[in-house]
Amino acid sequence: MTQARPAFYALEPGSWRDFVTLLHPPYTLWHLSYVAIGAGLASEIHWGWLGATVAAFLLAMGIGAHALDELQGRPLQTQLSRRVLLALAALSIAGAIALGLVAAVRLDGWLLPFIIFGGFIVVAYNLELFHGAFHGDLWFPLAWGAFPLLTGYFAMAGRITWEALAAAAFAGLTSHVQRILSTPVRAMRRTVTSVSGTISYADGTTEEIGPATLTRAPERGLQVLSAAMVCLAAALLLLHI
Repeated sequence: MTQARPAFYALEPGSWRDFVTLLHPPYTLWHLSYVAIGAGLASEIHWGWLGATVAAFLLAMGIGAHALDELQGRPLQTQLSRRVLLALAALSIAGAIALGLVAAVRLDGWLLPFIIFGGFIVVAYNLELFHGAFHGDLWFPLAWGAFPLLTGYFAMAGRITWEALAAAAFAGLTSHVQRILSTPVRAMRRTVTSVSGTISYADGTTEEIGPATLTRAPERGLQVLSAAMVCLAAALLLLHI
């Protein structure tokens, strides 16, 4: 039967637990790590601006994007009202844009293209605007992987280098791995109604196939990769202390 939880990190629906589930904690930490990785690759870190950049991505990507996503069919099965989700999305995305505009005025006007793209893609991707043209296997690694890393680097260095582009490719590819692993797991947890079958081994033993048989390994891989990204981000930041 379909597993009770819509994601391995989802808590029991209701109350404050819905807000925690809405954050997609492992994935939010994973993608915020790209911002820190990008910043850590720069020759110098401006810690205040790094904090503001991470805060902007937490608001837009960690809260706003996921609130918009929850409006599209309730994939996480939270009990948050439509009004609450809309308020969370509007306030968090507006807050992220405001932080970006302050940085553009005080730091570098060339941050404006990053702000415009970020504000656009967070809405277009999660609401599947333009018939889903900005939603899929191409835009996820670009928007949730390469873009945060390049933004973190540019906010520190004020330019884009070949090293930053190579690192952005790393972020995009690892984000693509996330999507490859998580897509069948989401389907198993949210849409599959039953799983049956038997695995027969060469030594004559057998194993019944259940939902956990198909989700255990990819979900464990996702958890380890999330922790690995956080560790890499921490290591690069520690180099600057």
